[in-house]
Amino acid sequence: MHVLLIEDDDRVAEPLAEGLHRFGFTVEHARTGAEGLAAAEPAMVLLDLGLPDMDGIDVCRALRARSSVPIIMITARDSEVDRVLGLELGADDYVSKPFGVRELVARIRAVTRRARTSPFDGVPAAVSGGWEITGTCDDAQWVGPLSIDRRTRQVCLQAVPIALAPKEFDLLVCLAEDPGAVCSRQQILDTVWEPDYFGPTKTLDVHIAALRRKLGDPSWIENIRGIGFRLVPPADHLVSPPVRPEPRRGRR
Repeated sequence: MHVLLIEDDDRVAEPLAEGLHRFGFTVEHARTGAEGLAAAEPAMVLLDLGLPDMDGIDVCRALRARSSVPIIMITARDSEVDRVLGLELGADDYVSKPFGVRELVARIRAVTRRARTSPFDGVPAAVSGGWEITGTCDDAQWVGPLSIDRRTRQVCLQAVPIALAPKEFDLLVCLAEDPGAVCSRQQILDTVWEPDYFGPTKTLDVHIAALRRKLGDPSWIENIRGIGFRLVPPADHLVSPPVRPEPRRGRR
Protein backbone atom coordinates (compact mmCIF):
# COMPACT_ATOMS: atom_id res chain seq x y z
CA MET A 1 0.00 0.00 0.00
CA HIS A 2 1.23 3.48 -0.91
CA VAL A 3 0.86 5.79 2.11
CA LEU A 4 1.23 9.57 2.09
CA LEU A 5 2.57 10.83 5.42
CA ILE A 6 2.00 14.57 5.92
CA GLU A 7 4.16 15.40 8.95
CA ASP A 8 6.55 18.31 9.43
CA ASP A 9 8.60 16.82 12.28
CA ASP A 10 11.33 14.56 10.90
CA ARG A 11 11.89 13.12 14.38
CA VAL A 12 8.40 11.64 14.12
CA ALA A 13 8.24 11.02 10.38
CA GLU A 14 11.50 9.12 9.89
CA PRO A 15 11.02 6.36 12.50
CA LEU A 16 7.34 6.11 11.55
CA ALA A 17 8.19 5.66 7.87
CA GLU A 18 10.84 3.10 8.77
CA GLY A 19 8.36 1.18 10.91
CA LEU A 20 5.73 1.18 8.19
CA HIS A 21 8.32 -0.05 5.67
CA ARG A 22 8.89 -3.07 7.88
CA PHE A 23 5.20 -3.90 7.55
CA GLY A 24 5.37 -3.67 3.75
CA PHE A 25 4.07 -0.13 3.21
CA THR A 26 5.53 2.35 0.73
CA VAL A 27 5.70 5.76 2.39
CA GLU A 28 5.87 9.17 0.70
CA HIS A 29 6.74 11.97 3.13
CA ALA A 30 5.36 15.50 2.75
CA ARG A 31 6.50 18.13 5.26
CA THR A 32 3.82 20.76 4.58
CA GLY A 33 0.14 20.82 3.82
CA ALA A 34 0.76 22.31 0.38
CA GLU A 35 3.26 19.58 -0.45
CA GLY A 36 0.79 16.94 0.66
CA LEU A 37 -2.03 18.41 -1.43
CA ALA A 38 0.26 18.51 -4.48
CA ALA A 39 1.24 14.84 -4.17
CA ALA A 40 -0.30 12.13 -6.33
CA GLU A 41 -3.28 10.46 -4.67
CA PRO A 42 -2.14 7.56 -2.45
CA ALA A 43 -4.06 4.63 -1.02
CA MET A 44 -3.99 6.15 2.48
CA VAL A 45 -3.17 9.54 4.02
CA LEU A 46 -1.64 9.91 7.48
CA LEU A 47 -2.20 13.54 8.36
CA ASP A 48 -0.65 15.58 11.19
CA LEU A 49 -2.77 18.54 12.31
CA GLY A 50 0.15 20.77 13.41
CA LEU A 51 1.66 21.74 10.07
CA PRO A 52 3.84 24.85 9.51
CA ASP A 53 1.96 26.36 6.56
CA MET A 54 -1.69 25.48 7.21
CA ASP A 55 -3.85 23.68 9.72
CA GLY A 56 -4.22 19.96 9.15
CA ILE A 57 -7.99 20.41 9.47
CA ASP A 58 -7.88 22.56 6.31
CA VAL A 59 -5.79 19.91 4.54
CA CYS A 60 -8.37 17.28 5.51
CA ARG A 61 -11.17 19.48 4.19
CA ALA A 62 -9.35 20.04 0.88
CA LEU A 63 -8.55 16.33 0.45
CA ARG A 64 -12.10 15.26 1.18
CA ALA A 65 -13.53 17.84 -1.23
CA ARG A 66 -11.76 16.17 -4.14
CA SER A 67 -11.26 12.56 -3.10
CA SER A 68 -12.55 9.69 -0.96
CA VAL A 69 -9.02 8.57 -0.05
CA PRO A 70 -8.95 7.19 3.53
CA ILE A 71 -7.49 9.67 6.03
CA ILE A 72 -6.09 8.92 9.48
CA MET A 73 -5.20 11.95 11.56
CA ILE A 74 -2.07 11.61 13.69
CA THR A 75 -1.50 14.45 16.11
CA ALA A 76 -0.57 15.57 19.60
CA ARG A 77 -3.88 17.42 19.90
CA ASP A 78 -6.07 15.41 22.20
CA SER A 79 -9.10 17.64 22.71
CA GLU A 80 -12.54 16.25 21.94
CA VAL A 81 -13.28 19.28 19.75
CA ASP A 82 -10.35 18.52 17.43
CA ARG A 83 -11.28 14.84 17.19
CA VAL A 84 -14.93 15.55 16.44
CA LEU A 85 -14.12 18.28 13.92
CA GLY A 86 -11.64 16.08 12.08
CA LEU A 87 -14.04 13.15 11.89
CA GLU A 88 -16.94 15.36 10.79
CA LEU A 89 -14.79 16.78 8.01
CA GLY A 90 -14.26 13.28 6.66
CA ALA A 91 -11.29 11.75 8.48
CA ASP A 92 -11.70 7.99 8.90
CA ASP A 93 -9.80 7.64 12.17
CA TYR A 94 -7.84 9.64 14.71
CA VAL A 95 -4.66 8.55 16.52
CA SER A 96 -3.16 10.61 19.33
CA LYS A 97 0.60 10.86 19.87
CA PRO A 98 2.40 8.98 21.22
CA PHE A 99 1.32 5.75 19.55
CA GLY A 100 2.94 2.50 18.51
CA VAL A 101 3.55 1.48 14.91
CA ARG A 102 1.63 -1.75 15.45
CA GLU A 103 -1.42 0.19 16.63
CA LEU A 104 -1.22 2.46 13.59
CA VAL A 105 -0.85 -0.49 11.22
CA ALA A 106 -3.92 -2.13 12.79
CA ARG A 107 -5.89 1.07 12.30
CA ILE A 108 -4.71 1.42 8.68
CA ARG A 109 -5.85 -2.11 7.95
CA ALA A 110 -9.18 -1.59 9.72
CA VAL A 111 -9.88 1.66 7.84
CA THR A 112 -8.90 0.03 4.55
CA ARG A 113 -11.32 -2.84 5.14
CA ARG A 114 -14.10 -0.42 6.02
CA ALA A 115 -13.54 1.75 2.97
CA ARG A 116 -16.47 1.59 0.61
CA THR A 117 -15.96 0.25 -2.89
CA SER A 118 -16.95 2.65 -5.67
CA PRO A 119 -20.20 1.62 -7.36
CA PHE A 120 -20.53 1.44 -11.11
CA ASP A 121 -23.57 1.66 -13.34
CA GLY A 122 -25.04 -1.61 -14.49
CA VAL A 123 -26.34 -4.91 -13.16
CA PRO A 124 -24.68 -8.14 -12.02
CA ALA A 125 -23.27 -10.04 -14.99
CA ALA A 126 -24.10 -13.68 -15.73
CA VAL A 127 -21.16 -16.08 -15.84
CA SER A 128 -20.97 -19.81 -16.58
CA GLY A 129 -24.65 -20.52 -16.10
CA GLY A 130 -25.02 -18.56 -12.87
CA TRP A 131 -24.49 -15.16 -11.37
CA GLU A 132 -21.10 -13.75 -10.56
CA ILE A 133 -20.18 -13.68 -6.90
CA THR A 134 -20.13 -9.92 -6.59
CA GLY A 135 -21.08 -6.75 -8.43
CA THR A 136 -22.78 -3.44 -7.78
CA CYS A 137 -25.97 -1.85 -9.02
CA ASP A 138 -26.75 1.78 -8.23
CA ASP A 139 -25.60 2.20 -4.62
CA ALA A 140 -25.92 -1.48 -3.68
CA GLN A 141 -23.40 -4.29 -3.83
CA TRP A 142 -24.71 -7.63 -5.08
CA VAL A 143 -23.49 -10.96 -3.77
CA GLY A 144 -25.58 -13.40 -5.76
CA PRO A 145 -29.21 -12.43 -4.99
CA LEU A 146 -28.15 -10.56 -1.84
CA SER A 147 -27.96 -6.77 -2.11
CA ILE A 148 -26.14 -4.61 0.44
CA ASP A 149 -26.60 -0.83 0.39
CA ARG A 150 -23.99 0.75 2.64
CA ARG A 151 -25.42 4.24 2.23
CA THR A 152 -28.88 3.34 3.53
CA ARG A 153 -27.72 0.29 5.53
CA GLN A 154 -30.39 -1.80 3.83
CA VAL A 155 -30.04 -5.48 2.97
CA CYS A 156 -32.37 -7.44 0.68
CA LEU A 157 -32.41 -11.09 -0.32
CA GLN A 158 -34.31 -11.78 -3.56
CA ALA A 159 -35.74 -8.24 -3.18
CA VAL A 160 -37.09 -9.07 0.30
CA PRO A 161 -35.74 -6.70 3.00
CA ILE A 162 -33.84 -8.26 5.90
CA ALA A 163 -33.79 -6.45 9.25
CA LEU A 164 -30.29 -6.56 10.73
CA ALA A 165 -28.98 -5.18 14.00
CA PRO A 166 -26.16 -2.61 13.59
CA LYS A 167 -23.37 -5.09 14.41
CA GLU A 168 -24.95 -7.73 12.16
CA PHE A 169 -24.93 -5.25 9.27
CA ASP A 170 -21.31 -4.27 9.96
CA LEU A 171 -20.36 -7.95 10.10
CA LEU A 172 -22.05 -8.63 6.76
CA VAL A 173 -20.31 -5.63 5.18
CA CYS A 174 -16.95 -6.87 6.49
CA LEU A 175 -17.45 -10.30 4.93
CA ALA A 176 -18.78 -8.76 1.70
CA GLU A 177 -15.68 -6.61 1.16
CA ASP A 178 -14.11 -9.58 -0.63
CA PRO A 179 -16.75 -12.30 -1.17
CA GLY A 180 -15.30 -15.78 -1.24
CA ALA A 181 -12.12 -14.70 0.58
CA VAL A 182 -11.54 -15.83 4.14
CA CYS A 183 -11.60 -13.18 6.88
CA SER A 184 -9.76 -14.22 10.01
CA ARG A 185 -11.51 -13.90 13.34
CA GLN A 186 -9.07 -11.17 14.37
CA GLN A 187 -9.65 -9.23 11.14
CA ILE A 188 -13.39 -9.30 11.76
CA LEU A 189 -13.02 -8.23 15.38
CA ASP A 190 -10.67 -5.39 14.38
CA THR A 191 -13.11 -4.18 11.72
CA VAL A 192 -16.50 -4.65 13.35
CA TRP A 193 -15.56 -4.19 17.01
CA GLU A 194 -12.50 -1.93 16.44
CA PRO A 195 -8.83 -2.82 17.15
CA ASP A 196 -9.09 -2.00 20.86
CA TYR A 197 -11.87 -4.52 21.53
CA PHE A 198 -10.94 -6.76 24.44
CA GLY A 199 -14.26 -8.49 25.12
CA PRO A 200 -15.02 -12.21 24.67
CA THR A 201 -14.49 -13.50 21.12
CA LYS A 202 -17.59 -15.65 21.60
CA THR A 203 -19.64 -12.59 20.69
CA LEU A 204 -18.45 -13.05 17.10
CA ASP A 205 -19.90 -16.58 16.97
CA VAL A 206 -23.20 -15.30 18.39
CA HIS A 207 -23.45 -12.64 15.67
CA ILE A 208 -22.45 -15.12 12.94
CA ALA A 209 -25.23 -17.46 14.08
CA ALA A 210 -27.77 -14.62 14.10
CA LEU A 211 -26.71 -13.46 10.63
CA ARG A 212 -26.93 -17.00 9.23
CA ARG A 213 -30.42 -17.35 10.67
CA LYS A 214 -31.61 -14.10 9.10
CA LEU A 215 -30.10 -15.02 5.71
CA GLY A 216 -32.18 -18.20 5.87
CA ASP A 217 -29.37 -20.60 5.03
CA PRO A 218 -26.28 -21.24 7.20
CA SER A 219 -24.19 -22.04 4.11
CA TRP A 220 -24.11 -18.32 3.24
CA ILE A 221 -21.29 -17.97 5.80
CA GLU A 222 -18.72 -20.74 5.76
CA ASN A 223 -16.64 -21.50 8.84
CA ILE A 224 -13.02 -22.18 7.88
CA ARG A 225 -11.93 -24.08 10.97
CA GLY A 226 -9.06 -22.48 12.85
CA ILE A 227 -8.97 -19.45 10.54
CA GLY A 228 -12.21 -17.53 10.19
CA PHE A 229 -15.25 -17.10 7.95
CA ARG A 230 -16.14 -16.28 4.37
CA LEU A 231 -19.29 -15.14 2.56
CA VAL A 232 -20.43 -17.21 -0.44
CA PRO A 233 -23.89 -17.62 -2.00
CA PRO A 234 -25.28 -21.15 -1.50
CA ALA A 235 -25.27 -23.29 -4.65
CA ASP A 236 -29.03 -23.06 -5.10
CA HIS A 237 -28.78 -19.25 -5.19
CA LEU A 238 -26.39 -19.14 -8.17
CA VAL A 239 -28.79 -20.23 -10.89
CA SER A 240 -31.01 -17.19 -11.29
CA PRO A 241 -30.59 -13.42 -11.26
CA PRO A 242 -31.71 -11.27 -8.38
CA VAL A 243 -35.35 -10.31 -8.59
CA ARG A 244 -35.90 -6.58 -8.73
CA PRO A 245 -39.09 -5.19 -7.15
CA GLU A 246 -41.65 -3.86 -9.61
CA PRO A 247 -42.47 -0.15 -9.26
CA ARG A 248 -45.71 0.45 -7.46
CA ARG A 249 -48.60 1.56 -9.64
CA GLY A 250 -51.55 3.47 -8.38
CA ARG A 251 -55.04 2.05 -8.78
CA ARG A 252 -57.03 3.26 -11.73
